[in-house]
Amino acid sequence: MDINQFQKAEKNQMYMAGMRPVFNRKALFSDLTEDYVCPPEPSAYEEVTIYFRSGRNNIDKVFLVDKGQKHIMTKVDSNAYFDFYALSIQLEDEKLSYYFEVHAGKISCYYDMRGVTKDINEYYHFQLIPGFKTPDWAKGAVFYQIYVDRFYNGDPSNDVLTNEYQYIGDKTVRVEDWNKYPAAMGVREFYGGDLQGVLDKMDYLQDLGVDVIYFNPLFVSPSNHKYDIQDYDYIDPHFGKIVHDEGELLRPDQKENRFATRYIDRISNKDNLEASNELFAEVVKEAHRRGMKVILDGVFNHCGSFNKWLDRERIYENAPGYEKGAYIDKNSPYHNYFHFLDENRFPYNGSYDGWWGHDTLPKLNYENSRQLLDYVLYIGRKWVSPPYNADGWRLDVAADLGHSPEFNHRFWQEFRQAVKMANPNAIILAEHYGSPKDWLQGKEWDTVMNYDAFMEPVTWFLTGMQKHSDDYREDMRGNADSFWGAMRHHSANFSMPSLLVAMNELSNHDHSRFLTRTNHRVGRTNTLGPHAANEGVNKAVMREAVVIQMTWPGAPTIYYGDEAGVCGFTDPDNRRTYPWGHEDHEMISFHKDIIRIHKSHKEFLTGSLKYLDADYNVIAYGRFNKMGKSVILVNNNDYEITKELSVWYLGIPKECMLKQLLLTTAEGYTTENKEYPVVAGKVSITIPKTSAIILRYTDASGRNFVQFEG
Repeated sequence: MDINQFQKAEKNQMYMAGMRPVFNRKALFSDLTEDYVCPPEPSAYEEVTIYFRSGRNNIDKVFLVDKGQKHIMTKVDSNAYFDFYALSIQLEDEKLSYYFEVHAGKISCYYDMRGVTKDINEYYHFQLIPGFKTPDWAKGAVFYQIYVDRFYNGDPSNDVLTNEYQYIGDKTVRVEDWNKYPAAMGVREFYGGDLQGVLDKMDYLQDLGVDVIYFNPLFVSPSNHKYDIQDYDYIDPHFGKIVHDEGELLRPDQKENRFATRYIDRISNKDNLEASNELFAEVVKEAHRRGMKVILDGVFNHCGSFNKWLDRERIYENAPGYEKGAYIDKNSPYHNYFHFLDENRFPYNGSYDGWWGHDTLPKLNYENSRQLLDYVLYIGRKWVSPPYNADGWRLDVAADLGHSPEFNHRFWQEFRQAVKMANPNAIILAEHYGSPKDWLQGKEWDTVMNYDAFMEPVTWFLTGMQKHSDDYREDMRGNADSFWGAMRHHSANFSMPSLLVAMNELSNHDHSRFLTRTNHRVGRTNTLGPHAANEGVNKAVMREAVVIQMTWPGAPTIYYGDEAGVCGFTDPDNRRTYPWGHEDHEMISFHKDIIRIHKSHKEFLTGSLKYLDADYNVIAYGRFNKMGKSVILVNNNDYEITKELSVWYLGIPKECMLKQLLLTTAEGYTTENKEYPVVAGKVSITIPKTSAIILRYTDASGRNFVQFEG
């Protein structure tokens, strides 16, 4: 008797004895990971097989529903606890949107991205986009964001000098004290961090476990943040190399940058620019040698008033080898790159359109200049191609580009084609607030900085704080239902190729440091002072957050210094220097250990996610694939808890042992080898206050408990 005959006979016996098992909704499962969709990133017109799981002998039939058409699925495999159903579909060159309909006797339900549900909502349908693939190297990769001026000064000879030039009302300042807090208006302050400093600290990054370096902008720019690009073709020599250094600083009575001849020589001299580009190529080559990738920040919505195409500061007006800027001359070849409100004010026409009205951030006018669009596409290709070989782009305020949503989408479609043609393995990820769904359909961005489906739910749940530290809400702190609701809702905007590479951050250059949010202080550096950002912080809550970050679907992204205990309110206080010589070594060790755990177990990189529990200040979930199953429990209460979790729904045997990989506590953390018994499919876990634990099951024989042919 084969397995299907045996199961049919067994099921008939149960019916005859009146023993039909109770419909077990928790056993139902499917998602878009490689265990349930094969292949997980299918091409157009390829055949794909979709799987669905139920409790063994627990349902009568399951349908896959696509465009209102029901397709019955066939049982293809079983084990001690589950049945597996499959359906093969010949794809077209269009999105496949589907859900499941499950029948057990007179009972029926639907299953979509929310799990078991009684209603049908297209928003939560599973989505397969033929031909949409994201780089395998980015799936679950550990990113490390570097704000270069504040990371490490490896070459003092290229430092921005005091009085080197004027920007936004005052002259530049070279900060002599590396440990000084950034000023409230610190755009003109420079600490001297550079690419040589990154090279000098490559051992540190590799030892930490970094897979990808994400640089904030590196191109020529007058600010320390460099989101006001001056020249997209070159790395800023203040980050790179200055081999030719002549001219004068501004005198106290001088406020026009056409007199800043030292600055003009530094950033317009082609010897400096080419040497800086060569140094960047060296950084990428060294990163690649160590198995790391490098991605750049692309600021293409606007440029800066210093930009050579505009030249509001008259820096390039008399520099050899440069055309006249659009501000200087109406006949400039760059005139159409900008929108001038008054065409009769030349020369020196300051009536151009600025992004959000900022004259230091001229809005680029793509709709009126195909030449500009083609040049930015060239820039997109240039930096991911030899000799630079960067591995992709992070796109600043990407949804704002252009003057209409229609043009925006056309632009990013062309940008994707250009970049992927130059480097098919490059990633394109965007800064975006709100639903990114329209841009994640396989023709524009690969993914986004994951605010809605990671940073915000984690921050509200663990701290009750808004991500800028601008608000505290007691009703959100510890609200597990809100956490799960937000995660389910916003994750539905992603197909799996996008979700597995989404940039999951706790902090970044635009928001307060997560460690500071743990003190529940509402305010900013200009209202409370920078010291308040350090007061009353709770490192135990930070460790809980990092546990979630390293065990949640997506690419965990560390903002430089978070791993060393850096605090800070929102911009500019979040841009403090890395505390070399004053690091929190225990926090660094914790990051090393949890990164190692993250990278050692594939279920954290590309596995399925399943809800296990929710309570006040408590969440529990599982990550699992064919080869490993992990249980994560977070207790954000200030008292010990005991939870009994049904873990067999992850494919864990009902009688086995789970191994503790890591436990964080209020005092620190441990990776001690401890075992927890699973009895009748449940594990009882007692963990202390403000803690998180990771448990894992692996069959000692190497054979997976839940296995079916895919």
